[in-house]
Amino acid sequence: MSTVVRAENVAKIVNTAAGELVILDGIDLEINRGETVAIVGASGSGKTTLLGILAGLDSATSGAVQLVDAQLTELDEEARALVRGRHVGFVFQSFQLLGSLTALENVMLPAELRGDAVAQSQAQEILAMVGLADRVHHYPRQLSGGEQQRVAIARAFASTPTVLFADEPTGNLDTHTGERITELLFDLNEEFGTTLVMVTHDDRLAHRCNRTIRIDAGKIISTDTPDVKAEAS
Repeated sequence: MSTVVRAENVAKIVNTAAGELVILDGIDLEINRGETVAIVGASGSGKTTLLGILAGLDSATSGAVQLVDAQLTELDEEARALVRGRHVGFVFQSFQLLGSLTALENVMLPAELRGDAVAQSQAQEILAMVGLADRVHHYPRQLSGGEQQRVAIARAFASTPTVLFADEPTGNLDTHTGERITELLFDLNEEFGTTLVMVTHDDRLAHRCNRTIRIDAGKIISTDTPDVKAEAS
C-alpha cells in the first residue's frame, strides 16, 4: 500500500508569556492509502494540533510532513491551500457550515471553487446518499445538529478527497445521533475508498478504525492495530 500521510520528527513549539510551550515533540507516523486511523489522547495532548499539521491547516516548527505527493513543510500557505483543495476533505465538531448557504450550496462549494461543471448534480447525489434529499434547500439554522453534520460529511466526500480529516465528528451530538453519524461516516469512507484520519475522545469510535494512535504530552505513546485491540477487548 502507498503512503498518503507521513510525518518525520515533527515538532510544534509556540512562544508564550511563560516561555516556550512544546505542543508536539518528535512525531513520526505513516498512514497508508485506504486506512482508517484514530488519534486519541487527553485534552491538551496535542492531537488536534497534529491533525491540523497533517492536513496542511497548520505548519510545524520543525520536521517534515508529506501529504500524498506534496512536502507540506516546504510550502507556503497558498501552496498548501492548493494541495488541500486537490486531496483533502474535512469534517469538524462544529460543522463549519456557511449559514447564508443552503445545504445544497454548502455541499457544492468545494467543487465550485475547483471549477467543477457538475458540482450541483454531484452535491444532489451525495445529499441523497446521506438521507437529505428532501432538505437540500434548507439553511443550516433549519436543520438539526445531526442533519448539519450529515451536510458537512456530504460536503467533505463531494470533493472526492484522497484523505478525509475529521476532528471530533460526533463531539457535539447526542449518543444516538452520534452513532448514526459514525455509521454514515464509515459507510461513505468505504464507498469512496478514502483514507480517514480522525481525532476523537470516543473509544468506541476509535475502536472502529484500523489503527489507533495515542498521544500524551505531544508524543506518540502507543499505536494499536486491530489484533492488539481484539486481544485487549
